[in-house]
Order: sequence, then C-alpha cells, then structure tokens
Amino acid sequence: MLIIAWIDEVDNTDLELVGGKGASLGELKQAELPVPDAFVVTAETFRRFIVDSGIDKEIFKILDETNVDNSEELQKASQKIKEIIIETETPEDIKQEVNKAYEKISEKAEGDNEFVAIRSSATAEDLPDASFAGQQETFLNIRGQKNVMEKIKECWASLYTARAIFYREKQNFEHSKVNIAVVVQRMVNAEKAGVIFTSHPTTGEDDVIIEAGWGLGEGVVSGSVSPDHYIINKKGFEIKKRDISTKRTMFDRDPETGETRHVDVPEDMMDEPTLTDEEITELAKMGEGVEKHYKTPQDVEWAIEDNEIYMLQSRPITTITDEEIPENETSGEIIVEGLGASPGIGAGTVKIVKNLDELDKVKEGDILVTSMTTPDMVPAMKKASAIVTDEGGLTCHAAIVSRELSTPAVVGANGASKTLKDGEEVTVDGEKGKIYKGKIKKEKTQKTEKTVVKTENNIVTATDIKVNVSIPEAAERAAQTGADGVGLLRIEHLVLGLNRHPQSYAEKGEQEEFIRELENGIRKVADEFYPKPVWIRTLDAPTDEFRSLEGGDREPEEHNPMLGFRGIRRDLKYTEIFEMQIKAIKKLIEKGYTNLGLMLPLIQHPKEVKQAKEMMKEHNLDLEKIDFGIMVETPAASLIIEDIIKEDIDFISFGTNDLTQYTLAVDRNNERVSGNYDERHPAVLKLIERVIEKCNEADVKTSICGQAGSYPDIVDRLVNMGITSVSANIDSVREIRKTVAKKEKQMLLDSIRK
Repeated sequence: MLIIAWIDEVDNTDLELVGGKGASLGELKQAELPVPDAFVVTAETFRRFIVDSGIDKEIFKILDETNVDNSEELQKASQKIKEIIIETETPEDIKQEVNKAYEKISEKAEGDNEFVAIRSSATAEDLPDASFAGQQETFLNIRGQKNVMEKIKECWASLYTARAIFYREKQNFEHSKVNIAVVVQRMVNAEKAGVIFTSHPTTGEDDVIIEAGWGLGEGVVSGSVSPDHYIINKKGFEIKKRDISTKRTMFDRDPETGETRHVDVPEDMMDEPTLTDEEITELAKMGEGVEKHYKTPQDVEWAIEDNEIYMLQSRPITTITDEEIPENETSGEIIVEGLGASPGIGAGTVKIVKNLDELDKVKEGDILVTSMTTPDMVPAMKKASAIVTDEGGLTCHAAIVSRELSTPAVVGANGASKTLKDGEEVTVDGEKGKIYKGKIKKEKTQKTEKTVVKTENNIVTATDIKVNVSIPEAAERAAQTGADGVGLLRIEHLVLGLNRHPQSYAEKGEQEEFIRELENGIRKVADEFYPKPVWIRTLDAPTDEFRSLEGGDREPEEHNPMLGFRGIRRDLKYTEIFEMQIKAIKKLIEKGYTNLGLMLPLIQHPKEVKQAKEMMKEHNLDLEKIDFGIMVETPAASLIIEDIIKEDIDFISFGTNDLTQYTLAVDRNNERVSGNYDERHPAVLKLIERVIEKCNEADVKTSICGQAGSYPDIVDRLVNMGITSVSANIDSVREIRKTVAKKEKQMLLDSIRK
C-alpha cells in the first residue's frame, strides 16, 4: 500500500489514488510548471485507517441506522462519526510516513517546521448531473507535525458531514465505496507577487501583461496597491513597456502566527522596480507555458520567494470581448499616462474629485479624475465620459466598474489628479492608457459598443449563479452573462442619480414622480431578466451621500456614516421614503412582474423585519407574490438568525463588505486600518457558516452579494458550506460559474466512488 505520493510522481491517471486536486497538481508538474512542493496522503491510506482500526464497521452501522430525513438524527450521526475518526489513534507507520514527508517539505524552511496548506482531494471519475454533496475541509498556514496530522484527520472526518451523508443516501451510493485523499502543500511566503495576463484582459491583444508588487499578492489583486506594470511581446519576450509605481504598502505573513498583515513598504523600496528584467522574462515565459497547457488565455497568480517563482493559481480570462475593437486614432500632446483598464475614447471637461462631497461637480460627459474610486462614486462614474485614477491596476474597483459601464478608463496614472486641472478639456484613451490635451478626434469620443461577457451555456450548476447590478443601464450587459437572475439590485444608485433628496419629493407632494423614477429603473432590469428573479435591496445610502443631493442639507453630521443613519433604520424613521419604495414595487407586481424579490438592508433585530412587513401589508403589498428576505450585514443578524427566520423570510443575502467591517471593527475606507480588513477572517467565515447552517435547516434560501461573492476562493468555501446561490459582479459571473461547477463536481466526486 502506498501511504504517501509526491505530486511530481502522479498525473490524471492516478485519480483514484490521489484525487482530483492531487492529480491536477501532478499534471502541472508534468508540464514542468513551478508548483510549490506537495505530497498526497493517498485514498488507500484513508481506507486502511478505517478498516484496520475497525471503525469502518462502527461508521457504517451508524449510517445504516440513521434516518437521513430526520435533521436532528442526521446531525448527531455526522458528529458521532467525525468524533470517532478524530479520536481513533493513527497507525504509527502512517504517522511516520506523513512526518517524514512533512520534514522533507520543511527542508527549505529556516526552522524545523514549514507552513503548509492541507486540502481534501476527490477520488472518483467525473459523473453527470453533478450536485454538491459534501463539505470536505481545507486548512491553511498549518505548522508542525502534530498539527499536520490532526488536520489530515479532520479532512478525513469531513467526508461524513450531514450534507454528504444525506446526498449519498438519496442517490443510492454506498458509503463504503467513498474514499478521500489529502494534499499537503508548502505555502509560499512571497517577497514579491502579482498577476500574469497571457493576453490583454479586455482587448485580447496578444501580449503578456504582468502586474507586480512587494509582499503577498493580496495588494495587487485587491487594487489597494498600484502595481508595477509590464507589457511583454510574446514572440521574442521583449519588454515593450514598463511603468514603475510608488508602492506605499504591502501585505506579508506574520512569521509567528502565519496571519496576513498590512505594513508600510520601506522608504528605499517604494519607487524601486519590483521585478528584474530576468524575472519579467521568466514570468512571461511561464505564463505562456500555462496558456499552452490549458489552451486558452489565462489569468495567473504568481509569487517569488528566495528568488524562486511559483505558480499559485490559474484561471481563464473571462473579460475578453469577441468583438473586434477598432484601433484608436488619437494623436496629440500627451499630458498623463497610466494603464488602459477599459477600452474606448472619452473626451470632456476634467473634474477633480478629492472626496465624496465633491461628487456633484461631475456632470454628464465630464472626465472624472480621482485618486481611486469607491462604490460610493458609482453615480458620478455613470455620468462620466471617461475615468482616470492615480492608483490601481487592472483588477481595481475603477477598472472593474468602468468595464461594467463600458466607460473608457485609465488607472494607475500616478499624479493625474495633480497634473490635470479642473475645467481643462482632455481626451482619454482607455485602451492605450493615455490622456491627451484637448478634445481630439471628436467623432471618436463616443463610448465604445457595449461588450458582452459571454457565459458557458453548457455549464449547469446546482448553485444559482446570479449577478449584481448597480445601475439600470448595465442590465442588458448583465443579462447577457447568462446569469440565473439578479442577486442584488442597488436602488440607492438610481436614487442618488436623481440628484434630489427623496424626502423632498414627499414634502412637496411629488411622491408619484419619485415612484415613477423608481418603477422605470427597476423595470429596465426586470425586463432584461424576466422570468429570472431580481432581488431589490431597499434604499441603503449613508448620510454623507444624501448630503450631496438637492435638499440634503438636513442630513446630520456623523463621524462614521457607515455606522449611522442608513438602511432599514432610515426607512423605519422616515416612513414616507419606505412607502414610496413599496408603492413602486407594488405597481410592478400589478403589471405582471412576478420575478421580483425584496430585501431589507442592515437588519440587526427581528422587530425591524416585523415592523417593515406590517408597513408592506398596510399598503397591500402581497408578499405571497414575491420573495421577501433580508441582508445579513451585521454580526447581530448572524448571531440571532433563528429569531429573524421566525418572521417568515424566504431568503437571506450576505453583504460581506459591511459584515467584515462590523465584525473586525475596521473601516475599509480608512487607510490607517484598511490593511486589517479581510473577508477571509475566521470570525467572518464562522458567522457566515452559522447562518447558512441555520437557514438550510429552516429551508430558507441563502445567497451572497458582497464583493466576496466575486472571489473564487471564498465562493469555493461557500459552496462547501451549502449556500443556495452566489451573486457576482458582471465581469466575474463566468469565472464564478466555472468555480462553482468545479467545486460541486469535486464535492460529488469526493463522496462517490464508482
């Protein structure tokens, strides 16, 4: 029996021995790509462990006597089996082999113990009609022989979650034929990291693009750091262009705890190139190797530790349009340059925005120039003919939203907000990343034809893949992704776009005008998706956003508006605003829009849900005809979700942006503490898991619409937890669908062996 298999000794023919994860890593090794060292505790080892110890008979006896339709009985059986596995002594020879392999991985570490990631790995062949069934575990930053063995056993135990047991019973698969392997892989403590695009992520231009920053890759991927930017010719791997940014902060790993932290970049490194020419060339060649292996353009995450390059993750680039974008014909005096983040030409008057109070400066057709956009700036971004930011890379907020809006954008244009002047006329080339003096080629200044992020129509998932929509104008493009509906329609952007405080409509007896604007905006989205569901979040704008509107001078001054008078608190205080929203939705229902759902933001107590429902009933809004739910954005809602469920809700949706802020006491817009903001924090994930578990028990649908719903690694965990649907940003729908399909298949394969 083979206890341990190294990934450089296996490939896809060893699927039953090392599972899908192990076989995939082996394939990358076979392709001579640099993957961090890893070994697999084979499926044979798991089988021997339960058979030789005799616990297999005990496990299968418990399963035979369990009524899986009895939720309490099923949960107890699952817990009992997991305890049996954890408490059973591991055979000495298995421990020795695991320890020996772990020691081998640790040879490159400065101390005796290396940080590793421990992941469950599927062992069966692909099956049709895959549906998620298990809850196999993944553990990161594990250190020490004892801890490694404990986590391997926890992976084994996770084969018997309640959901996995239930699924196998219902599908008539024998529990005794289910096996599991476990991958143990060295984690890379990066000194520099980033992303390789093997083709341009929007135009598909056949160059390699590399973005790089100091430390771990979180800064580059999140857009919180303006990365160095390199363009490399694929044919001769010549460096065509290099833009070196000022990199003020970075993420690294605490050597003691293994936790990620946000620190200042040493002053002498801020303006230094992250990569040498040799590293740039080597990364470009490796990116090409990944693309050839997968036979499609790839978005590759990489890291460098001790001068060694590692490929950490690869995914298809999903934002390349199939339509040919004509060559821009701009010429003239270049004022500023940056990264072309969203293609097209935009010309207009520069408006410098330094804070949210200045958003009303931006009029239709202006050029919005700022340090970095935030979600609060979307109403102004919608008006702009082009967007320019000082900071950011191709994955930052400004880049993503601009592509959603089909608005030309240049990001990482260091010093643009100081070089450009309020009121001057410029032309922005969102493909080449250049800002020209004056309006050039005016006939070319229209926004480019909207591109379509096409979906994979042959991919079917049990978990619904929905899309977030911020503005009605993006509805057509959102629908063309093939999403299963809208998991979040933010009506505050529609309201803020009116540039008038909603309370003033009520005070002047002009409620019907406001209701009509809401109705028309929502209908545009509902029309595009009918009969697929569209979940509308009621108004959730903080006081500082309302203050910029006509009539907004009544808004109170708050030290932290995100913790203040917003969401359901405002609606229950100023009932006229809530009533107008109810009436707009009621009109749509009366016109036959039965695909609508309504969710309440910032809920922290059941009485808020009860009071809101009473108001809806007073205005004859028939909740039997629509989905009704809440946003889970506060720890309070997570901790008392059972009580909220009793108010008869149909669904919940996680707003991870706020949930993370409130759980960690971190203002993500405050640069002094924003480095502590982390949706992957164990406390945040524990709250999410608790809610999903309680909602599944009560047959309440669960979803996510926060930014984390567009992160594949987090979505992977959510599917493991049993989430009903995931709502992602427009540019992420295709990738998230693939992530979910792969995860569901993995969970099924982990649970079933032919």
